[in-house]
Amino acid sequence: MKKIILLAAAFVFTLGVFAQTNVDDVIKFNVEAHDFGKIKNNVPVTYSFEITNISDKPVVVENSWASCGCTTPDKIVDPIMPGTTVKLKVAYNAAAVAPFHKDVFVKLAGVEQPKTVKISGEVLSAEAYEAYEKEQGAKAKTKS
Repeated sequence: MKKIILLAAAFVFTLGVFAQTNVDDVIKFNVEAHDFGKIKNNVPVTYSFEITNISDKPVVVENSWASCGCTTPDKIVDPIMPGTTVKLKVAYNAAAVAPFHKDVFVKLAGVEQPKTVKISGEVLSAEAYEAYEKEQGAKAKTKS
């Protein structure tokens, strides 16, 4: 019985220590937001956020998810060793013609609050995107 009580007390103490950890004290992202700019409707785009473990212990990513089904972050399965960097690939399906602003959440083991990074951009119809590309090409030629 004493072992169970001791184990339970150790568990509660450990949770209290981990709950005080701030995600920004454990990992660092290369950027906290990525703007895709103008993209073509129904042409998915991806961006890889770089996550660096700035602590002295391995970091486990429990989960990564997005604010809607149109955005899909990959799952990081291996622990991130101290001082190393991994990539979190985030895909956006570009199915709806409109500006977008989406949140991606990364939950670490032992850290209560998830880290939030953002993606944004504007999805254009095929015709509007072609006109945009022509305009950009004309601007590039003018600068030359």
